[in-house]
Amino acid sequence: MQPQKNNLKETKMKKLTFAIVLLLTVTIVFAQDKKEGVKDGWTKGGNMAITFNQSAFNNEWTGGGISNLMANALINYDFNLVKGDLVWDNKFIFDYGAIKNDGDDRFTKSNDRLEFNSLLGKKAKGLWYYSFYFNMKTQMDSGFDKDTGVKTSHFFSPAYFQAGPGMLWKKSDNLHVNISPAAAKYIIVHDEFAGSFGTDPGKTTALELGASLRGYYKVDLMKNVSLENLLGLYSNYLDNPQNVDIDYTMNLVMKVNKYISTNLVFQAIYDDNTIKAFQIREAFGLGFNAKF
Repeated sequence: MQPQKNNLKETKMKKLTFAIVLLLTVTIVFAQDKKEGVKDGWTKGGNMAITFNQSAFNNEWTGGGISNLMANALINYDFNLVKGDLVWDNKFIFDYGAIKNDGDDRFTKSNDRLEFNSLLGKKAKGLWYYSFYFNMKTQMDSGFDKDTGVKTSHFFSPAYFQAGPGMLWKKSDNLHVNISPAAAKYIIVHDEFAGSFGTDPGKTTALELGASLRGYYKVDLMKNVSLENLLGLYSNYLDNPQNVDIDYTMNLVMKVNKYISTNLVFQAIYDDNTIKAFQIREAFGLGFNAKF
């Protein structure tokens, strides 16, 4: 029975991967109807959002529920350069949140992400570029098993690095896809987590070689409503290449005014080196927003 369950999970994962890639491909095909010019020079910009959620119930409330307070800080900053036939795109993401339930002594983190992406491209033909990409992703705070309370991770453990040559299709800063058929992935963990997150028993590092697809699409759905999509796919040639790692994030921002907005974040991760199931995160709240 267990092999059948594993096969069912793999089938569902493959279907979801295919659906995401198909959706991205359709988007690109339709997007080619319009051509957007790219000017030389630096394009810099980002936003900082601090979001709060709060729930409270008095002693007479019979419907159930636990009073809690949650806060989240997000910094999303881009600095891109165009110079002749060269493009260089960079994105920095800092995303950290904490929650405190009534009766708990301390805050527990609800979100923890530190990521940097860099993509260098040289014009090939049309909207295509020869490219080289680099990605670093880790966390800033310790993580604990919600059932046992045992520490499962901490700062820079695990840390993931990806890099490799490939081809970049870039329509604009808001729509591009990079494909790398020879991408290296390096994993680092602390001594106390040796053998976890894809490392072999007793080892604190692991090196993978595979193929990568990374896509970015941002669109204004209507006035003051924007939708940002980030997709990362990775297949390890050396170990179960059919088990594609997936990291998809959707950021929906609805501005109330210049300083206040509501934010919805949805993230889905599949990495069978960590857990053989999808990890899903969703957060929604009212926030204070500032551009820089």
